[in-house]
Amino acid sequence: MYEVLLLAGRSGSGKSTVGYEVSALLEAQQVTHCLLEGDYLDHAWPEPPNSLLEANLAAIWRNYTELGYRRLVYTNSACILVPDMFRRALGAPLRIIPVLLTASDESVLARLSAREIGSGLDSHVRRSAHLARVLESAAPPDTVRIPTDNRPIPEIAHDVVAVTGWPRVSPASRSAP
Repeated sequence: MYEVLLLAGRSGSGKSTVGYEVSALLEAQQVTHCLLEGDYLDHAWPEPPNSLLEANLAAIWRNYTELGYRRLVYTNSACILVPDMFRRALGAPLRIIPVLLTASDESVLARLSAREIGSGLDSHVRRSAHLARVLESAAPPDTVRIPTDNRPIPEIAHDVVAVTGWPRVSPASRSAP
């Protein structure tokens, strides 16, 4: 069975940072996995068709599975809203673990202000607020919400990993990735 942790949240909620920390924590626990930042799978201009994201995800996943990987940590703002895309791209049987990172408008503004040094800060903040409302209302019922306000990244990552139930694999019993 394949397993995918979908790490979603509005811009500035900490998805990428938490995703890397989740990966580091899993590595420290010797839990085999791969990490994909969804934004990079179809970032192009002019904007490509929506099908490119799914095609790229399927191609990359095929490469990982040929090496024996069965667990994926995937970060993208609205990934929890498209579980069928993951079923098609990753194959079955598939266990989807939807996690929504939440953050207040104040936290997001502080984070985005530090990150967005160009002219698009205001529109980025507006889009983030809009997506927060969409995610809150449209998230699947089994979505686990994890707040990120005023919390250290390792603590948030620990909470995320706990949701997965992924076992700790000892070095002696570790087989292929």
